[in-house]
Amino acid sequence: MEGASGTSGTSGMEAVVAGGVEDRSRAMLLMGSLAVAVVVGWLLLGWSRRGRSLPPVVSCVVPFVGGLLKFVKGPIPLLREQYQVLGSVFTVKILTRNITFLLGPEVSAHFYKAQEADLSQREVYQFNVPTFGPGVVFDVDYSVRMEQFRFFTEALTVKRLKSYVTMMVEEAEMFFSKWEDEGEVDLKEQLEQLIVNTASRCLLGQEIRNSHLEKVTSLFHDLDNGMLPISVMFPYLPIPAHNRRDRARKEIAELFANVIKARKASGKTEPDMLQAFMDSKYRSLGRGTTEEECTGLLIAALFAGQHTSSITSTWTGAYLMKHKEFMPAVIEEQKEIIRRHGSHVDYDVLSEMTSLHRAMKEALRLHPPLILLLRQNHSDFNVTTREGKTFTIPKGHIVGTSPAFSNRLPYVYKDPDTYNPDRFAPGNEEDVKAGQFSYTSFGGGRHGCLGETFAYMQVKTVWSYLLQHFELELTSPFPEVDWNAMVVGIKGKVMVRYKRRQLTCE
Repeated sequence: MEGASGTSGTSGMEAVVAGGVEDRSRAMLLMGSLAVAVVVGWLLLGWSRRGRSLPPVVSCVVPFVGGLLKFVKGPIPLLREQYQVLGSVFTVKILTRNITFLLGPEVSAHFYKAQEADLSQREVYQFNVPTFGPGVVFDVDYSVRMEQFRFFTEALTVKRLKSYVTMMVEEAEMFFSKWEDEGEVDLKEQLEQLIVNTASRCLLGQEIRNSHLEKVTSLFHDLDNGMLPISVMFPYLPIPAHNRRDRARKEIAELFANVIKARKASGKTEPDMLQAFMDSKYRSLGRGTTEEECTGLLIAALFAGQHTSSITSTWTGAYLMKHKEFMPAVIEEQKEIIRRHGSHVDYDVLSEMTSLHRAMKEALRLHPPLILLLRQNHSDFNVTTREGKTFTIPKGHIVGTSPAFSNRLPYVYKDPDTYNPDRFAPGNEEDVKAGQFSYTSFGGGRHGCLGETFAYMQVKTVWSYLLQHFELELTSPFPEVDWNAMVVGIKGKVMVRYKRRQLTCE
């Protein structure tokens, strides 16, 4: 037994040793293979990167949070500073994210023209979801979002725009009829209220405009104030502003649901955006819109148009009153309009106001309400600067561009910080001569603003009426930019002295 056991034990030990040698051989072979694979991988990676150059990175004294600290003074000062140092393409590291900025028409073309699969909005604009609500815009996949954008397009056809202009004119006449024969007003506050009235009438419907305007205005104020810089990173943080936002969103949904149900029950239709959304149908889903979706789309429409139109209306007037050399052209244009059309103003009449259009366009060039546009990058792409240097923008970066910065590039616009509507006059057309995406106040490409024509008509309606019926003088200092708002607006009051008159064609 012992012999047998000894023999058996010896054979077992040999087997273990032999197995150990074999295992070590396999391990060494495996390690060798892995080493070869790593070397080959690095060689292939180096080969794939040969000839490609990543954007320069903004230097930060403090790692990890350094890029965030760079934004303390605001994004535009950062872009101006780094453009001078690094050029038109550079990367800012913020916490764990890389944001690569493309500044200028040459390098931003891909940003505006890229397919959603390559550069997408949804990831970077998730902070809008609590405000707009579930099931709309950035809370749905791309195919559904495109259908919802089609609903906006169908709600802004020329036929519908003509009906909206009729409402705009009526609202302007009602609003300014309450002004005294002469006096002084905060123009910014007055135009904000008028735009609320107009937007409510055209977008939300007569029911809201006539019976619930004060309530809805208050609720939208809470919605607006619930969209803070911190909301971009933490949209669901349980802070008071977010709590008020959520309560306001719930009340608005209930109010709109009641209006929609009442319309459906009565069988009546209205020429407003609410009705357009109620009548919209998803081709891919085979159904109409729900009450919740109509509410979300209306909130998105009001957010897109209300602030931008009131801000642009105020800047347009402030610049015309400050730069009096451009006022005679718009006044003479109004006289010519009166000669041809009398007191009648409609969509076609507004379309003839080219001098006023240029005045507004120039105000928007200097002060686009949305100063940054962002996308999530899903595939590497190259951009080439004016100087001929090519950079590869890596997959995974957030890609940004800035209308506020690009609209003031001196190689595109002569004296770019100077107000000059004539730069867009026939024969000058600096934006056209500089090429596509030189003027981006309304974005551009695949995601250009759907409400651009609506905005022009709205602001031109306001200023056509003011120019024809009032003499105006800016009495406060020229307004400053309020960089602290999510939609960049105007700081403080814009005081204007007015005197009623009736412009004639003589």
